[in-house]
Amino acid sequence: MLGLTRKRRVAALAVACAGALLLTACGSGGDSGGGGDKVAVTLITKTATNPFFVAMQKGAKAEGKKNGVSVTTAAGKEDGDDAAQIAAIEDAIARGDDGILITPAGPGVNPAIKKARDQGLYVIALDTPTDPPDTVDITFATDNFKAGELIGQWTKAQLKGKKATIAMLDLFNDKIVSVDYDRDQGFLTGMGIDTKDKKKNGDEAKTGSYDGGDYEIVCNEPTTGNEDGGRTAMENCLTKNKDINVVYTINEPAAVGAYGALKQGGNPEGVLIGSVDGGCDGVNQVKKGVIGATSQQYPLKMAQLGVQAIKTITDGGAKPKNTEGLDFYDTGVALVTDKPVDGLDSIDTTKGAELCWG
Repeated sequence: MLGLTRKRRVAALAVACAGALLLTACGSGGDSGGGGDKVAVTLITKTATNPFFVAMQKGAKAEGKKNGVSVTTAAGKEDGDDAAQIAAIEDAIARGDDGILITPAGPGVNPAIKKARDQGLYVIALDTPTDPPDTVDITFATDNFKAGELIGQWTKAQLKGKKATIAMLDLFNDKIVSVDYDRDQGFLTGMGIDTKDKKKNGDEAKTGSYDGGDYEIVCNEPTTGNEDGGRTAMENCLTKNKDINVVYTINEPAAVGAYGALKQGGNPEGVLIGSVDGGCDGVNQVKKGVIGATSQQYPLKMAQLGVQAIKTITDGGAKPKNTEGLDFYDTGVALVTDKPVDGLDSIDTTKGAELCWG
């Protein structure tokens, strides 16, 4: 069993440390880490500041307290910080943890994940599937392609055949991450715009027709998923074309930054901003009209399921299975907007506020 494997690793570590007179430095226990008989899990997020990941940390700790699981948290300094995530994985191995929950920063963390699994840890990806998916034992995540597709379908309906002059505000331009290309490609598919390589942003035709009218893609700019990045990206796009009327954003912090740039650089009225996250602030931005529609994710559920799964497996129970037809466990998504579209399922901001996080 994984629990027995962990105890053997901890015992070996204690012997080695004692021999070096470093037992107090190497040992760990209590609610902050592994050791002893308590099931121990490390949650490693991309950052510790994005409300999405803050909610995930809170959810994991609350679930750990409920189920007698010790939860250690770690995070990168910014989105894409592979080095910090790798160090946190190494720490989890050294502590003898039973499992790791991780929102992978990119493929650079794959070798460290493999090392953890080889050492007997059960590794679950949250929110961001790894590439390839079987790098981890299982993933609990939003269907990110569907999340993008929903806001693309909503945007298409709002345009009513009007030309779409589009700014694509992505996550990175120097890393390939599934959450990035899935949302981007999903949005374009929802609009009815043909895509090429499903794992590459920005290679589609820059002009053509969507379902209902003509389109022009002005830019694909990285935001690193934060407000400052969204503002800078939108400013860069506006230097190329002041007539942008559709803005896709990787998440809500980037959307808020984009709106700030639009407000400073002209009139944001009439610009359709679509996003993904569904945090309480994001839902409020939809209510205020800053964001037209957002696809709501459920990070608390991801974290709770992850903690429960590792506890169950360590105690000898069954491993979780992927959602039928998918290579991950789908934790759900809902379109939040106060401008509903016939034939497109959505919830309003009142319901979105009941389900939001952060």
